[in-house]
Amino acid sequence: MGDLPVTELARLNDNLTASLPTPAGAADRELTEAARARVAGGFATNTSRAYQRDWETFTAWCAAHGRSALPATPETVTEYVTHLAATPTRKGTLPAPSTIERSLACIQSRHKKAGLSLNAEFARLALRDYRKERASAGQRTHKAPPAELTVLRALVDTTDSASLVGLRDRVVLVLGFALMGRRSELAALDIIDLTFTADGLEVAIRRSKTDQDAIGEIVPLPYGSHPATCPVRVAQAWLAMLKGHGVTEGPLLRAIDRHGRLSGTPGATMRGTGRMSGDGLNKIVRRAAQRAGLKDADTFTAHSLRAGGATAAAKAGASMSAIARHGRWSEKSPVVHGYIRAADKWRDNPMRDVGL
Repeated sequence: MGDLPVTELARLNDNLTASLPTPAGAADRELTEAARARVAGGFATNTSRAYQRDWETFTAWCAAHGRSALPATPETVTEYVTHLAATPTRKGTLPAPSTIERSLACIQSRHKKAGLSLNAEFARLALRDYRKERASAGQRTHKAPPAELTVLRALVDTTDSASLVGLRDRVVLVLGFALMGRRSELAALDIIDLTFTADGLEVAIRRSKTDQDAIGEIVPLPYGSHPATCPVRVAQAWLAMLKGHGVTEGPLLRAIDRHGRLSGTPGATMRGTGRMSGDGLNKIVRRAAQRAGLKDADTFTAHSLRAGGATAAAKAGASMSAIARHGRWSEKSPVVHGYIRAADKWRDNPMRDVGL
């Protein structure tokens, strides 16, 4: 082969130079305000709020103790976990291990998103010791009790389906149970998210904690055997009542003022859309539990409906994968396994048939 022409050689040199990596400049490290807003919006709303509080608390502690928050050293994070384990909350009690776990996850998440590594092994060992310490002292993790089917019926029996408040509360209770819904999912429902079919009701969950890309999911709800707890009939009745008040679009679950006026209607005292908050849903469940005279009524929350639906499904023989899919959990979620174990501990109890 002969020598390459000068022009061809020059072209190859130009291509080679263009393909070589160039060092990043200052502009390559910048984000516009619009891009920052998109990144912030990528977090799940509830997670973002909690993580923001956790991060602000951590950075303030670091500043007060002359430590770096980002990047943080393993020693700093271990000291912070130890600090949290010894610091009472606003309620005057020491924090639950899950609260410290969330703070630790927040710190790790911040480092990961900043392209920084963080060895949290010592911090997690400190947290494990705190868990063991609480267990040895007889302290247990407090969870909202599950509103299983008998409890759900007791809650529903306290509602008056002929009244605006009563029917609103009933649809919260029944849909929360049947959807195995998170309170954020229930609060976000719009009227347009409900579609009735020959087989029942399809509910569009537009986004959830485990669907941070907001792909959405359609959850099918079949007809129930009892009209008072049938999600299809209860939802139909609520939509009919909303329509009677001139409401055919917007939030499905709405606040009602002390004069019995529905938010979004003329004369209502609430501002904005009147969409119910997660706290408002908790109050509906708690008040129903109090009216029903349930034991530990003050501990019932909207999560009781989610847990109750999953536990009832497990007792009825539904598979773990079916429960996880319906409730929008990961199949590897320890929460789902907990509901299955709660059902199996009596159904498959090894002492059941030994003849005691």
